[in-house]
Amino acid sequence: MVKSGQRDVIDIAYDNPDRLHTGIEVLTFDALKQRLKGSVARRPSRLDFHQVMLVRGGEGTAMVDFVTHPCARGTLLHLRPGQVQRLPSGPNGHLADLDAILLLFTADFPPPLPATHEVLDGLGGPVARHLPPDEFDAFNRAVTEMDTEYRALRDEQTSDAAAPADTNAELTRALLRQLLGALLIRMARLAHPTGHPALATPGTEIYLAFRRELEHSFATTRSVEDYAARLGCSPRTLTRACLAATGRSAKQLTDARVALQAQRLLAHTDLPVATIGRTLGFTEATNFGKFFARETGRPPGDFRHTQR
Repeated sequence: MVKSGQRDVIDIAYDNPDRLHTGIEVLTFDALKQRLKGSVARRPSRLDFHQVMLVRGGEGTAMVDFVTHPCARGTLLHLRPGQVQRLPSGPNGHLADLDAILLLFTADFPPPLPATHEVLDGLGGPVARHLPPDEFDAFNRAVTEMDTEYRALRDEQTSDAAAPADTNAELTRALLRQLLGALLIRMARLAHPTGHPALATPGTEIYLAFRRELEHSFATTRSVEDYAARLGCSPRTLTRACLAATGRSAKQLTDARVALQAQRLLAHTDLPVATIGRTLGFTEATNFGKFFARETGRPPGDFRHTQR
């Protein structure tokens, strides 16, 4: 991983330290702790790759985009590129003592299957789940097998053998891709924590297209009518698709995305509140303040002070 700092959040780009020329790294939480310096580990970080972590033991608390997530045996965390996290910590503020396996991978590494695409591109999907015992056992077997194969790949890469070892390494990379694909399909089968299924809901394609368009345009429009016109559907159809997928309307999802960006800018930059409001399409600072307070329950200044 390569770190490049901006005020107090660290941007981390994918860079496999094992030099395996592959788009995935499998490691334990202990290995990650040993890699990071204490001052870095306690700061928020923003990844440009996916991070899936299965907690097998221990306790801690992670924070992703200002939402805390208790971590214990059975917790499954999935961070998507662009989300800001604080690694799981204990009561003393230091990194937690967790028995956990992490999968760090680029968006183009998993096999291009519809189910994996929807999990990876499912903007707004759950960050954290707590798996029931049967599901935990299945996921634990899956990540353990991936850990074993990744270690084998690392060993093959450092061996002195010639062509046969290269062939084995390619086969192991291919196997890791398929194992990751199977894991993501398992994630796709899990019910959404709100009770809404992750896949195969009416209007799934419309919903995902809306979330992609929202990511590009949330700073310029909060109009459901605008998004519906861009997608070639009616506002009612768009809202039905969003309700079926998440239980929230298109307007609620739009406002939540704008509020999240406002929180990120308030917490991680020194931009004046009025400038942040203009950046997000508010011509008047008072209107931005009212919007932010309605969405988060506190004024922008109070939120920034708390985060600092």
